Amino acid sequence: QVQLVESGGGLVQPGGSLRLSCAASGSIFSIDPMGWYRQAPGKERELVATTRRGGSTNYGDSVTGRFTISRDITKNMVYLQMNSLKPEDTAVYYCNAVIRRTWASDPRDYWGQGTQVTVSS
Repeated sequence: QVQLVESGGGLVQPGGSLRLSCAASGSIFSIDPMGWYRQAPGKERELVATTRRGGSTNYGDSVTGRFTISRDITKNMVYLQMNSLKPEDTAVYYCNAVIRRTWASDPRDYWGQGTQVTVSS
């Protein structure tokens, strides 16, 4: 069974930085795309950043210029460097990936359990 596990969340002051990591494990043939979403209490889950093979990236408007997504294909990992954090960045951050377990498998959407990021003084 494929699993996505996030790490790196925590409490940080406004203007601070955090680096999130997501590791995919299990039987994996391919992963594309891979990225991050977040959800604050009472709000819908929203795009943070995604990346595809070939290096293309897509960022949510509220994080562009402050967050950077990167990927290590050989390790089945994706990262999110978050700088200049604001209180409105407070949310549970979820790792997301579209994964094929074998060459014959249909691509399927997988989600991690999430990691809490709290930006507060």
